[in-house]
Amino acid sequence: MNPEPIETILGYMKIMDDVQEIQRIQTEHRMKLVDFWAIKEGARVLEIGCGQGDTTAALAYTVGEKGFVHGIDIAPADYGAPITLGEAREHLLESQMGSRMKIDFDVDVLAEEVEFPPMSFDFIVFSHCAFYLRSAEELSAILTKARKWGKRLCFAEWDTRIQRIEQHPHLLAILIQAHYECFKESSNANVRTLFTPSDILQLASKTGWTLTKEQRIHSPDLQDGKWEVEMTLAEYEGEINRLEQIPDKLKSLLHSEVELLKVAHEREAVEPLAVFAFVAE
Repeated sequence: MNPEPIETILGYMKIMDDVQEIQRIQTEHRMKLVDFWAIKEGARVLEIGCGQGDTTAALAYTVGEKGFVHGIDIAPADYGAPITLGEAREHLLESQMGSRMKIDFDVDVLAEEVEFPPMSFDFIVFSHCAFYLRSAEELSAILTKARKWGKRLCFAEWDTRIQRIEQHPHLLAILIQAHYECFKESSNANVRTLFTPSDILQLASKTGWTLTKEQRIHSPDLQDGKWEVEMTLAEYEGEINRLEQIPDKLKSLLHSEVELLKVAHEREAVEPLAVFAFVAE
């Protein structure tokens, strides 16, 4: 991949000195997605679930001076550490790309007051957000509502169909979290609902989207698999102890799964899952 766009984008982002290389890898991955989605120069893009702006920055670079990217996220501006979402946003908006971006937080896309004119965007981007949702019904509602706002849906999420044994710990960590998240009334977890590629494509079809292309995208240097494994092992016991309504038999199953994860983490190098990406119209 040409390093010039990556370095330019990194120069516009607020990045701590000790995570420069991490952010470079994350940005390279986002540019792979943007290239696959075939985002055009001059396009108008709505990004649902923009977070701190990793994908927003890649999109803004790609659409150029004549394009526009509107990022929205349900999280508050003071969420995140050591850099909050609000701090990351302000840095991006003050950059040379700032005039082609708008980023709003505390926005529930399903709220009645959240609306955009019909077909006002060329692309609707929903990237690495599905696992954060409470249910399949919530994803279905988002896809239905967004259908009238844009011409194309650009989607990406972790691909649960592992191809290498090194991806097994990442998948196992996701499964463990998805199990105990079923018993929570509210959550801020990274994984709240597990979706397979088949699940996602069926929901997209039922909500009026027609698949035009799909691809499995590999970014083996991404750190997310290792992060998910380490977080699951660190937080699992506290999560289970706070959920009194979990049946004892399921608790026993989860303990066994965690033991498997510990062994996998010790014996195997951890690689992230590939990413399932598609475009639909």
